[in-house]
Amino acid sequence: MTGQIRRTAVFVLILFGALFVNLNVIQLVRADDLANHPSNRRLIIKEYESKRGPIVAGESAIAFSEATDDVLKYLRIYEDPKLWAHVTGYYSFVLGRSGVEAAMNEALTGTSTEVLAQNLAELVGQRDEVGDTVQLTIDPRIQGTARQALGDRVGAVVALDPRSGAVLAHYSNPSFDPNRLSSHDASAIVSAWRELQNADRDPLLNRVTRALYPPGSTFKLITAAAALEEGISPETAFPDQERFDVPQTDNDIGNYGGGVCAGGETISLEDALRVSCNTVFARLGVQLGGDALIATAERFGFNRVPPYELTPVKSQIPKELNEPQAAQSAIGQFDVRATPLQMALVVQAIVNDGQLLRPHVVGEVLDPSGRTVRGPDRGVWSEGRFDGQVVSAQTAQILRELMIEVVADGTGRAAQIADHTVGGKTGTAQDPANDSATVWFVGFADDEVVVAVVLPDAGAGATGGGDAAPIARAVMEAALGLR
Repeated sequence: MTGQIRRTAVFVLILFGALFVNLNVIQLVRADDLANHPSNRRLIIKEYESKRGPIVAGESAIAFSEATDDVLKYLRIYEDPKLWAHVTGYYSFVLGRSGVEAAMNEALTGTSTEVLAQNLAELVGQRDEVGDTVQLTIDPRIQGTARQALGDRVGAVVALDPRSGAVLAHYSNPSFDPNRLSSHDASAIVSAWRELQNADRDPLLNRVTRALYPPGSTFKLITAAAALEEGISPETAFPDQERFDVPQTDNDIGNYGGGVCAGGETISLEDALRVSCNTVFARLGVQLGGDALIATAERFGFNRVPPYELTPVKSQIPKELNEPQAAQSAIGQFDVRATPLQMALVVQAIVNDGQLLRPHVVGEVLDPSGRTVRGPDRGVWSEGRFDGQVVSAQTAQILRELMIEVVADGTGRAAQIADHTVGGKTGTAQDPANDSATVWFVGFADDEVVVAVVLPDAGAGATGGGDAAPIARAVMEAALGLR
């Protein structure tokens, strides 16, 4: 009997110990995470007692709060909501927060530790219950042009300042109206949410940062970078073949549309990129080897999460590649997947002398008096073994010149802008199962703007040069002040 009591007592003590540890973990270790979790409705409701700060693009507030007579004191309102939805996100007492509303919640509620004066005022009971203003880097003119150029097509457009990493446009289509998710009617919010979740073409998906697509021939920029870093010159000649005999497999690789690329026995690396010659780049993938392709892609940002406020997923290249897989990966196929943001960053590094920068959409944070309390999170994207110098400045300069030739007299002619220097790379990733293609254009204009455009499931016969390049041209023209 005594033994049973002793065992029971020990078991109870263990339970009490586990409870004690769990309470301490919750109170001391996870307290901040739980308190600030977007789904914490108690925190959200408390936040409604304060006037949330506006989100501003250009000169206008695109998200702001107005007083109401409801139990919830303020209502969040979004201007031109579908233009900005995937940037602002939503602020909902049912669903929590997303987008900039989530990323900059402390600033918007005026509780950021960076706002020392406000915090001190709060301690003595003098805090004005007004959040800070979040000023975005996005230019409304460029954002509007992205929407207009994309039209009703499913896809995404992102534009960057290559010298700072500032995001100038971030648009995904189809979009949604965050006002429906930020109302004070819980049943209406739930109904709208279910409708969006069940809608065709997934309007909730932020295709700039959260969708992964085969990059197709835009990945040849990375393959060319690996080749140049290995000492292969733009003039190096390769066999000009209809099909490349891939080692270890009967699945050979041919050129788009069939035939050879240059009509001769050989073709240079320079011309192979200009006309997007699959057989040359598949050969390069085998010649360079999987390790070189992977290492170069990872330096450009693949297999890493970009340090961007709008929660991007990481673009992917397998950690190991045999020869057939290296051949396919070198032309942006096999299991290589990328976001439009990542492909824009590839071009950003090329234009910026091989240095990869942190993308950012927040320009500055202003307190209610108009004082700047935080600037942009800009700088080199250095992380672990990656120092931000993706390739040498010389390699970057060569790639830049090769991209200019692609637009001047290659597959990217539709991106030309008269009297301006434009470079780019087209991409068409075929999906034989659906008789469709994912088409791309990535490029730059006058070293002032970088653009990436993707059109997934673009339809049979679609190409990056024919369908994506004109969209990119329109966005670049807007960035250059030509629209």
